[in-house]
Amino acid sequence: MGVVHHTAYPVWFEMGRTELLRETGVTYREFEETGVFLAVINLTVTYKQPARYDDLLRLTTSWLDAGRVKIRHCYELHRGDDLLVTGETTLACLDESGRPQALPDLLRSD
Repeated sequence: MGVVHHTAYPVWFEMGRTELLRETGVTYREFEETGVFLAVINLTVTYKQPARYDDLLRLTTSWLDAGRVKIRHCYELHRGDDLLVTGETTLACLDESGRPQALPDLLRSD
């Protein structure tokens, strides 16, 4: 059909989160090495227009807020001036056994 499959967008959102974290000077790998894991517990995607094969796209990823254990991000995917997709994720901070733990201070907004 020449359009991007709907499952590609959440993957791109994850890439956006990874790069946003990298901009703070820490990588996700470094978090995992210290026993900090961020798991998606909620994902919302709103499809407005399809992206097409070979489109040049721009993803904007932002932190909405972060509490003691959870962090929320929002996403906007554009092709030129056209808004194609919006999204939001909530991630929980977990320890190595999968139990909730406090977000690192670097990610907290409270």
